[in-house]
Amino acid sequence: MKKDELVLFVVVAVLIIGSALFLSLTKETAITPQDIIKTETGFERLEIPTQSSAIKVPAVDNEGNGVSTTLLVEAIPGKGRVLTNINQLLFWVDTQYSIRTAENVAQNITKIDLTNIDLIYTIETNASIIEGPSAGAALTVATIATLQNKTINPTVMITGTINPDGSVGPVGGILAKAKASKDVGATLFLVPKGQSIQTNYVPVRQCQDIGPINYCSIEYKQERIDITKEAGITVKEVSTIDEALKYFLV
Repeated sequence: MKKDELVLFVVVAVLIIGSALFLSLTKETAITPQDIIKTETGFERLEIPTQSSAIKVPAVDNEGNGVSTTLLVEAIPGKGRVLTNINQLLFWVDTQYSIRTAENVAQNITKIDLTNIDLIYTIETNASIIEGPSAGAALTVATIATLQNKTINPTVMITGTINPDGSVGPVGGILAKAKASKDVGATLFLVPKGQSIQTNYVPVRQCQDIGPINYCSIEYKQERIDITKEAGITVKEVSTIDEALKYFLV
């Protein structure tokens, strides 16, 4: 065999063997949607298609009226980014913090590594009213439901902040939010621990005449309101997101 022919034979043989080895490795390590890969952090890396969840969120408008809007959370293959639809969501600082905290708590609860997943948050209507931290608990529930590809019970709504340890913190406007939840068809309203009873301090003006002078003073009388009775919706207290998930996830 001539030298040139020998060199050509060796090159062809190497290409054939290399191609066969590549195809073998590719076949053995192929990843299909929903495959789970353990990472060094102990979290699971999930290869997912686009998944989403929607949750109704109660809020209070500038006039103190209870209103409801819809929050949509989408998970798509990406680079671990947290994105918001800025056309419909006013990006206040406390909203940013709530979203970041919701993402971290959701990752800790689901044990899913988010480095290859982008999360997109969208408020569909009434964006201007969701500027505070009181949507934190709802953000977290919706994020977990999206990552686990589970359905959210539409008859349940929640208000409360979200803390890094997964606990649900107190908020204001409980009665107005409870009424708004009932108005959009919810039958169960979850609130932070200790807030199923609302305490108000009502000013009471008392006046009396002393001689020719009328003296008046104002005292504050404590008024306790049972949210369940006042709003006409079942109210339950939850301390953590884990407790809330028992009512939300179908």
